[in-house]
Amino acid sequence: MALVKENVRMQIRIIGTPISRDELVKIAKEGFGDMVKAVVDINRQVIALGGELHADEEAALLQSGSRQQDLWGINLYPDKQGEEFVEFDSLINLRPSQGNRTRGVDNPELQGKIKEAVRRIVKDG
Repeated sequence: MALVKENVRMQIRIIGTPISRDELVKIAKEGFGDMVKAVVDINRQVIALGGELHADEEAALLQSGSRQQDLWGINLYPDKQGEEFVEFDSLINLRPSQGNRTRGVDNPELQGKIKEAVRRIVKDG
């Protein structure tokens, strides 16, 4: 007998107000277990969370009024602290026209803006 895995679509949430790290853990468990894919709009200071692909979260933000040049993909690890909490890695970050030639975020100032948005929205405790 073959086992069939149901394709459960993950729910994308666009968050602009603070959530707890516990809530982030719940979102992680709905999807990848220990990680949450996220796209940050550094201009609007909102984050799309919980999609299967960064591109899906990017599309949701674009539909809600974001501009593509303001969107950056990251991964969040709710059980980790410090520098290990945010990982700069997403195909949507490949933007030679904006000077970003890798899946990461090459500009330290831009990394700081992304981290600030994450700190503003994801609260410990």
